[in-house]
Amino acid sequence: MKYRVLGRTGLSVGEIGFGCEGMVEHPEWTEAFIDVMEAHGANCIDLYAPHPDFRDALGKALQGRRDTFVLQAHLCTIWKDGQYKRTRDIEDVKAGFEDQLKRLRTDHLEIGMVHYVDSLSDWQQIQDGDIMKYALKLKKDGVIGSIGMSSHNPEAALSAVESGLVDVLMFSVNPCYDLQPGNENLELLWAPESYAKPLLNMDPQRQRLYETCQRLGVGITVMKAFGGGDLLNGDISPAGKALTPFQCMSYALDRPAVASIMNGARTVEEMKQNLDYEDASDEEKDYAAALASFPNISWKGHCMYCSHCAPCPQGIDVAAVTKFLNLCKAQGDIPETVREHYAVLPHTASECIQCGACETRCPFSVDIRRNMADAAALFGK
Repeated sequence: MKYRVLGRTGLSVGEIGFGCEGMVEHPEWTEAFIDVMEAHGANCIDLYAPHPDFRDALGKALQGRRDTFVLQAHLCTIWKDGQYKRTRDIEDVKAGFEDQLKRLRTDHLEIGMVHYVDSLSDWQQIQDGDIMKYALKLKKDGVIGSIGMSSHNPEAALSAVESGLVDVLMFSVNPCYDLQPGNENLELLWAPESYAKPLLNMDPQRQRLYETCQRLGVGITVMKAFGGGDLLNGDISPAGKALTPFQCMSYALDRPAVASIMNGARTVEEMKQNLDYEDASDEEKDYAAALASFPNISWKGHCMYCSHCAPCPQGIDVAAVTKFLNLCKAQGDIPETVREHYAVLPHTASECIQCGACETRCPFSVDIRRNMADAAALFGK
């Protein structure tokens, strides 16, 4: 398992993590799920579901190995009248969180995630209200290590990230959703009418969100990497063609600030198949050619950080240099952390000889030589 640091939390998480869908549907399989995760070094679990049987089963399965796992637990998700509900009632929030701790048999959770904030108005009420006060107190008391938020809307997510209150963002990341402008109506992300006309390049607000997270140290955990499974089926994929799970995971992991993907495995065997990503070949993970062939969708001129431009005869990591350049363009300045990371690159843009070999290999017709010249001028030698 490859590990990444989850933003400013300092937590080390496996790049392949898991949601709780399979454990919710079959609590009796929970220990088997956890055994497989532990054996493969997958240590990050998202716990959006409040089902009491699931929480009890997970608490039992974690006994003796609790500290092996990073738990991304959710506030504002409760079990009421025999079903899951999202709530903003502070008393329900507190009761639901206390129930979670008790059933999980723990006195702390690494991440306390404000659940499902898809509108700017909802975020503003949370930011200024009792829920954030409660989350901040839990963090101060050491009950949660970091505050997070889950969202599908880049507008609400960006406001939360820029507030400084959120350390972790759980966000829907895949190559189809990334084309769509922010909207409070989640169903538009996969609605056929959203893909009825030609689409060009990533939505600027989504790109700004990822780059802002990178700049501010907000780690991203990914949900909907497979678009709820739609992207894996050519008959229903909004792109008109199917991607493989490995291609979807590789795409998400190449986005700025992304640390871990919360795969929604529903069986132990499916979990094992997703974990095979760590041993997959570069060819199996390669999404660039597939994206370049999508009908009615074009990423022309947009660097996807896919590294098809490599190898550079000068040894420059073109994808890394471009990512640092884009972070500075988004900021309008050179953040100190970006300058430091750029400075330790073995070879920098100032070494580019403008040979253009990289451009002949780029599936997206990026003007790489211009990017290298811009980076050299920005960062100097």
